[in-house]
Amino acid sequence: MQPASLARPIGPGEILAPSLLSAQQRKVRRRSEIITCFRVHDGAVIPRDAAIAAEVPVALAYNGVSHVVMMATPSDLADFARGFSVSEGILADAKELLDLEIEEGETGIRVCMTITPGRFAGLKERRRNMTGRTGCGLCGVDDLTQVARPLPRVGTGVKVGVGAIHRALNSLPAWQPANKETGAVHAAAWATPDGKIAFVREDVGRHNALDKLIGAMERGQIDPEAGFAVITSRCSFEMVQKAATIRIPILVAISAPTTMALRIAEQTGVTLVALARSDSINVYANPGRIRGLAEPIVNDNDPESDEVNKVPRSAALPATSLQA
Repeated sequence: MQPASLARPIGPGEILAPSLLSAQQRKVRRRSEIITCFRVHDGAVIPRDAAIAAEVPVALAYNGVSHVVMMATPSDLADFARGFSVSEGILADAKELLDLEIEEGETGIRVCMTITPGRFAGLKERRRNMTGRTGCGLCGVDDLTQVARPLPRVGTGVKVGVGAIHRALNSLPAWQPANKETGAVHAAAWATPDGKIAFVREDVGRHNALDKLIGAMERGQIDPEAGFAVITSRCSFEMVQKAATIRIPILVAISAPTTMALRIAEQTGVTLVALARSDSINVYANPGRIRGLAEPIVNDNDPESDEVNKVPRSAALPATSLQA
């Protein structure tokens, strides 16, 4: 980021001069806002331009009824609305979304969707109102049964080499312009079996980024079994739940998983890769889709064994670590 027009170092007595602060000119972009901040280094104070990640209230409404308000980056909102609707089980797929309009106001953005009567009746029965924060995926859930909703088993999917995972991880930063600007934005990427990134969605919220990716996949009619997803956040249970809902068989996370994320991955058959780095990965659940692992244990007496992985669910722990 280039320094602001006032580029000389400022003495300690000038650091918070009111005239300087009132002279800040803010330039607003879709995904960020440019402001003047003050960098302190070796006793010198230098004003410089800084990009701050945009975060605005986004209301999702169905058939005229507001359902949820999420704090989100105001980009790719049509994909966000589609992805949220499918990943939260409001719609079975995007074909049940009949119309979508985006309305911008002074206080935020409203995404108005028209869904089929049957789906709207189901939504009214759930009657969930929640205000979502970027670090919260359960705000407003009013019943514990809504936490662990029924999820499908994912399909066979593809086998992926460790090299393909590293290839996707290494190329991902080039697909993150908002994070490059601000350093405050998560990403979710869709990669082909050889590790080539097809598309990426970014957002200040990790759930939102994945919802945007899912929405883009629904819109483009992408086969979820034809590749794998990569997320730049920790792998909490909601991330695995969203992936399993649309039957993504392999989820790769840069940070660590939680215990509930592991349980959901085991139950749904999702191959969970986490703490993914440029030189190593940890495979926590259903390792059969990752090439390069030792031959898995076959347990023919366990009716819960997966046809793809040929391992009992409990074998997902401890994690298997692979180094490049």
